[in-house]
Amino acid sequence: MSFCADCTKGFKHEGTPEGKIEEIGGIECYVATPEGDYPKDAVVLYLTDVFGIDLVNNKLNADQFARNGLRTVVPQLFQEAVPESAFNPGSTFNIMEWFPRNGISYSEPRVRKVLAALKAEGVTKVGVTGYCYGARSGFNLAFENEITALAVSHPSLLEVPKDMETLKEKSNVPVLINSCPVDEQFPVEKALATDELLGNGQYKPGYERVHWEGCVHGFAVRGDISDPKVKAGKEGAFQSTCEWFHKHLLGKQ
Repeated sequence: MSFCADCTKGFKHEGTPEGKIEEIGGIECYVATPEGDYPKDAVVLYLTDVFGIDLVNNKLNADQFARNGLRTVVPQLFQEAVPESAFNPGSTFNIMEWFPRNGISYSEPRVRKVLAALKAEGVTKVGVTGYCYGARSGFNLAFENEITALAVSHPSLLEVPKDMETLKEKSNVPVLINSCPVDEQFPVEKALATDELLGNGQYKPGYERVHWEGCVHGFAVRGDISDPKVKAGKEGAFQSTCEWFHKHLLGKQ
């Protein structure tokens, strides 16, 4: 498995997180909880990019889900998340040196501990949203039907067509993909191949892919929102994900 240069590029977004750090299943998590009444049996499990909960952008995204009535839990996936300083021009951060210490074999058991603890609390409906790195475990959980709905944005570490064939064979989890034209991890060819396998009603649980023009890998978390197309893509990917969960997690049309 490999990453691309855009996996560690991006822009820090401005805002003050509204959630809090909690331990769930023995794992540090950022938790964003809606104000007022909300469905206690449903949760969004937010699986981050390589910057983890250390990057404020991920916390702000989780807060936004909470403002839309979705309790959102963001596990810290890594021994050490990629530092924000990787954004800096001239950064020499090497993600391929980082990955062996922070690979899926390390992070996914953490995700599963959090998921088990949430279910033990009484959660029966779990939506996973995965960004870049986080999409890999989202698909793995969907293969096993451990979750209710999946929405990923600019996914990394997927094997196409293999993963989509596995999904089609084993899963009953509806899947949304937010993609973009400049993405070495999920290029247009992979996106179109995924459509060929899952689109036009072939994947019965439900499949949708939304393509955001003018965007590059990372846009839904770390995009340059001073660029109108990137801002529209970031906001649009959030909206499509939110609508996906309202429909497939909460049963709202």
